[in-house]
Amino acid sequence: MAQHNDTGRWGESMAQRYLLLHDYHIRHVGWHAGHCEIDIVAEKLGYLIFVEVKTRSNDRFALPESAVDRTKMQHLLRAARNYVAFYHLEMPHQFDIISIVGTPDAYRVTHFKDAFDAYTLSDPSLIH
Repeated sequence: MAQHNDTGRWGESMAQRYLLLHDYHIRHVGWHAGHCEIDIVAEKLGYLIFVEVKTRSNDRFALPESAVDRTKMQHLLRAARNYVAFYHLEMPHQFDIISIVGTPDAYRVTHFKDAFDAYTLSDPSLIH
């Protein structure tokens, strides 16, 4: 198994832990819709929250959240539409990014709440 796969799995585990510690309810982890995947689907205060997790061992070259580009956002929006339709949900929702930098010995978690939406994709200058 490649090192980056292990790092990614560890990061997703830390993101789940972070969300649980902040009173989120985890609905699904690794939910697939065709070729699109949602890392974590959570719920809090009546909101459905689609979470993209990005993990790096360091941020020497780029911050993890910078990997959530326009194409990735479009895939997440499509997957979220499929999720909502599949479960027949009528809830407000948002797209969050959780960025994790470090190793199991020392790491930093940054949570970007409501990081983007369909409107953001129509105007790239609004992307956080």
